[in-house]
Amino acid sequence: MPLYQISNIEPKPLIEGYTAQFIHTASATYSHVRVVAGAALPMHQHPHEQVSYVLEGEFELTVNGTPHRLVPGQVFVIPSNTPHAGLAITDCFILDVFTPVREDYREKGGVVLG
Repeated sequence: MPLYQISNIEPKPLIEGYTAQFIHTASATYSHVRVVAGAALPMHQHPHEQVSYVLEGEFELTVNGTPHRLVPGQVFVIPSNTPHAGLAITDCFILDVFTPVREDYREKGGVVLG
C-alpha cells in the first residue's frame, strides 16, 4: 500500500484564505485545508457529500441557514446539494472528504490513486 506524507503534497489555492493538499482515490477526494482566520467561504452547494473534520482551530459552518461552531475533534456531514458557507474564527486545519471524487479538485493536482 502506498504511503504519503501530507507535508510533501503541494498546497493549492482554493479561494482567498483557503489552501488545500489533495489525495484522490477511485471513490473520494481528501482535502487537507488550511484556512486563515477571518477567511469566508461563500454560500455554495455541490453534488458531493462532504464530511468536514476540524483538526485545529474554530470554524463556523452554516448549513441550510443554521450556523454551527466547530472545534477540534468535531465532524459535520453535509449532504449532497445542501447549501453551506463558512467562516474561520481562528486559523484552521480541516480535513474535508468528498464522495464521489471532486473532479474539479483532481484537476488542481495532488496525489491521484484511482
